[in-house]
Amino acid sequence: MIAAIKPAGANTRGLLAYLYGPGRHDEHLDPHIVAGFAMLGMPDPGRDENGTLTELGHYLDAPVDLRNSEFGKPVTDHVWHCPVRAAPEDRFLSDAEWGDIAQRIVAAAGIAPAGDDLACRWIVVRHADDHIHILATTVREDGRRPKLHDSGVRVGNECRKIEKDYGLRRLNKGDRTATRAPSQAEMHKAARLGWEQTSRAWLQDRIRAAIPHAATAEELLAYLEAGDVMVKPRRGPSGDLLGYSVGRPGDLNEDGEQIYYPGGKIAPDLTLPKLKARLEASTSEEYPTARRNRPGTPWQHATEVLDTFAYETSGTGDSADTRGQAQIAALGELIEATAQAAPAELCAELRSAARAFAHAQRSQIRAEHHTATGLRTAARDLVNAGTGKDASPLAVLLSALIWSAILAERWHTARSHAQQAAAAHQSVQHLQAAYDQAAPPLLAALTRRQPNPNTRATLANDVRTAIPDHAARILADPDWPALATALADAEAGGHQPARLLKEAAEQRELHTARLPARVLLSRIQHTSRNPAPNPRAEAARLRSPATGGSRAVQGHAPQAATPNPLSEAAGFRRRR
Repeated sequence: MIAAIKPAGANTRGLLAYLYGPGRHDEHLDPHIVAGFAMLGMPDPGRDENGTLTELGHYLDAPVDLRNSEFGKPVTDHVWHCPVRAAPEDRFLSDAEWGDIAQRIVAAAGIAPAGDDLACRWIVVRHADDHIHILATTVREDGRRPKLHDSGVRVGNECRKIEKDYGLRRLNKGDRTATRAPSQAEMHKAARLGWEQTSRAWLQDRIRAAIPHAATAEELLAYLEAGDVMVKPRRGPSGDLLGYSVGRPGDLNEDGEQIYYPGGKIAPDLTLPKLKARLEASTSEEYPTARRNRPGTPWQHATEVLDTFAYETSGTGDSADTRGQAQIAALGELIEATAQAAPAELCAELRSAARAFAHAQRSQIRAEHHTATGLRTAARDLVNAGTGKDASPLAVLLSALIWSAILAERWHTARSHAQQAAAAHQSVQHLQAAYDQAAPPLLAALTRRQPNPNTRATLANDVRTAIPDHAARILADPDWPALATALADAEAGGHQPARLLKEAAEQRELHTARLPARVLLSRIQHTSRNPAPNPRAEAARLRSPATGGSRAVQGHAPQAATPNPLSEAAGFRRRR
């Protein structure tokens, strides 16, 4: 149930004309009053053939007129309007039930507290099955104004209780971090112009898509302006950027002028100060060329960064919370970058995942953005570098993104961020759908070259040894042959299958996995892409004078691993 308090108005008679009229699309049926401050003697133009809108307006405005006649400064913002709408799947509510609901809402708002005989005058008009309109005049019978500060929060809390009491669809409690819902006027305008999105939703998508491409706020605005977004920066006398507004081409007001929206009116985390804190928190790179020239694809580099996501979002306390919030905000940027760099057939689901995750990126916890530089750099690499034709690393990254989004959902749930947890959960569903589209060709290729029965039996024993609690589910999984191939490939590279399985299970718990073999496959493909080190060669390297005895040289990366010929031979024999 949603109660949307509208901005204060000044024309009681005009609002009544809309509520009792046919509506903009003839959708108003049988308008009538179902509850009010005093039903006895109150005219109802919908049921009383002698009742008029003017008479009802005067009846509601009486305390306002009396106050204005006694005080010099008239009250002109006295019309309080709150539509209350049930969810489409909710049951039919009778007039009496809607009346009780409205009474609870006006009490929570401060319009008519329970037991207050001198409260404001109010009525409830119903002209459809699924919603009502509460109209009140905000001057009390004693001439005072009601205390309406934070009335929206109180009304929202009361709606959550009403949903529980009436068995209606239960929405998550908000924390003032959600974007403002589109108004009826915005939706009608979008429909009239043939737009699938309202202007604010369209602009939000464009700004979030631009974030991975920019390192500063100035770069962000330049990127937007180079595209199809109208940008109006606000600068001080020194030329410093103080704020910005953006507009959608073709979105004009009544005078034919371009409409601009400040970033904060589009989404709470898109104000200039918050964008600057996010974009400019990254420190400059010491060795950017070395990063660009490292082996592997941007998909693989992004997966490597996500390996630490579970650790970065663990722990409790203020410092852990600020670090975790920063990681989750940067995770949203990586999902957005993945949507831009992925093949066309996956873009729809991935863009839906990024759009859903946008609310999970922000909460009342302040983010220490400098702790998430790695994720943000990985996102920038994805959108600025070629991703290659090999789809396997993309599937592995999608699997890592799914697990990271699940961890984000749990992080928010542990902190009672209900709406953010729901947003993360919705994003997981879209990411899973994208992975289900990307994985089948790769799984089929692995299954076609699965090991012989004897090798599969040996690998099955490794599964039972490493992960005994989930072995039965893994071996019964339709993707077990593909996993067996990946394990055989890893063993040929010098890895121990049992050890890989155990490490993969420790990084991603399997209790909630739909297809545990598929989850393990992605982790093992990522972990085993480099050959396993040869213990003898590693020991000799550490004893070498060039490495300073048993200590590694500070600040130098370890040398490439030397393949183990014995392990390669063993893997070859098992696969043959």
